[in-house]
Amino acid sequence: MSDAPTGTADRDPPRDLLSAHPETAYFWGRVGGDGDLTSERVLVRAAEESVARRLAAIAGDDGRIAGERTVERPYAHDASLARVEDEYTVKVFGGAADRAAAAFGLPIDGTDGGYRLDALADHDRQLLRGLLEATGTVCFRESEGKVGVSFVHDDRALLEWVRSALADHGFGSDDLAETSSGGYWFGVADADTAAFGEWVYEGSDATGLFADDRRTKLLRSIERAAQVSAGAD
Repeated sequence: MSDAPTGTADRDPPRDLLSAHPETAYFWGRVGGDGDLTSERVLVRAAEESVARRLAAIAGDDGRIAGERTVERPYAHDASLARVEDEYTVKVFGGAADRAAAAFGLPIDGTDGGYRLDALADHDRQLLRGLLEATGTVCFRESEGKVGVSFVHDDRALLEWVRSALADHGFGSDDLAETSSGGYWFGVADADTAAFGEWVYEGSDATGLFADDRRTKLLRSIERAAQVSAGAD
C-alpha cells in the first residue's frame, strides 16, 4: 500500500511507538539502519534536520533532538574515501528500547538482533524506505546508464532480512558481500532498481515520511536512466 491516508486513523499520529502504523514503521526502519538501543534509550541518526524533527515527533513526548554535528563518513565500498555531512541525533527515553527489542528483535546493549520486523509488514513500504535512507547508497553509473541501489550495514542478519523482504515484493538482489571496512552490503538487481525506487517512494508526499535528498537523488537517477535507455532505442 502507498502512504496516502485512507481513513481517520491513518491521518492520526500513532499513540504507541510500537503499534503497527506507517509512521512507526518508518521510524523503526531508520533506527534499525542507523541507530542503537540501550536499556535507557533509543538513539537514531539523520542527515537532515527535517527528518530528525519528524522522527522526534513520531516518538512523541519521550523523543527529542539531542544534538547536531558535522561528521566524516567513509564510503561503504572504499573506506579510504570519506564524505562530510551533517548529523542530527534523536533520542527517545522511557521504556521504548526494551519493548522494541522484545517486539521487533532489534539488538539492544550489544546483543545480537533477531529482526522480527514482520510485525510491521502491513507497512513494509515505509519500513523499507526508512532502512534504505539509513543504510542505503544511490548512484548513477554514467558508463552504463543504470541506477545502483545498495544496502550497507555492519549486521549481516539485518541485510538478510532486507533481501528477504525485497524478494517478497518481487525485487531481486545480489548476494551479500563484505565491505572494505568489515561490514556487509548488497545491491538491488539492476533490472529492478527503477521499479523499487518508484514503489518505495510512492505516496510519500502525502505523509512527508522521507528524506528529501535521498528521494530526489534516487528518482532523478531513475529518470536519467530512462532517458539513456530511450536514446539508445
